Amino acid sequence: MTALLELKGLRAAYGRIEVLHGVDLVVPEGSVVALLGPNGGGKTTTLKVASGQMAATAGCVHLAGRHINGASPDALARLGVCTIPEGRGVFPNLTVKENLRMVTYAGASLAQVESRAYETFPRLGERRTQLAGTMSGGEQQMLAMARGLATDPKLLFLDELSMGLAPLIVEELYEIVAEIAKTGVSILVIEQFARTVLGVADYAAIMLHGKISAVGEPADIVDELEAAYMGA
Repeated sequence: MTALLELKGLRAAYGRIEVLHGVDLVVPEGSVVALLGPNGGGKTTTLKVASGQMAATAGCVHLAGRHINGASPDALARLGVCTIPEGRGVFPNLTVKENLRMVTYAGASLAQVESRAYETFPRLGERRTQLAGTMSGGEQQMLAMARGLATDPKLLFLDELSMGLAPLIVEELYEIVAEIAKTGVSILVIEQFARTVLGVADYAAIMLHGKISAVGEPADIVDELEAAYMGA
């Protein structure tokens, strides 16, 4: 399968402390890849390097075969990369509609942005005049995802989608992730709710101590995943 995102021998450090020790990972076109493992393994750092938020100290990041080491997040956004960060990051003092209006500066009309957002997340349509900061955590996550999808991304990074949310809400959000993937968007998910994300992932990778320890289809790595969490 054609690789949309490919990390080769990726290394990264915070000061003198190296935290990624030669990471190799592929996200094929139109696939959902889950990057899993205990906290402190290097998952979020991997995403930061891949999304241009942090420089690699060695190795390569390729997007559709193009070397993108050193590209800024805004340059990557123009190439079709979108990151939904940990903690949602909505504007709490703006309404749902006003939050969506912020995306129109990328070129889409408000009508287009709202139409897509409310079709994918009907609950946002019911809350369009409500301040984002007064909505539930799940609704805020929906809003963050709706803003990201409004940019029509080719590659979507999701960092800890489930953080602070009830399991039923997490399950609902991942059902939406599965629908998004069906439209052809490639998705790399970093997640702690391993069982839930494996239900929608095409492939999964286990990360331990700054390295990828296993990669495969979800059914093939369940035992290794359990061992990784138990070992942690």
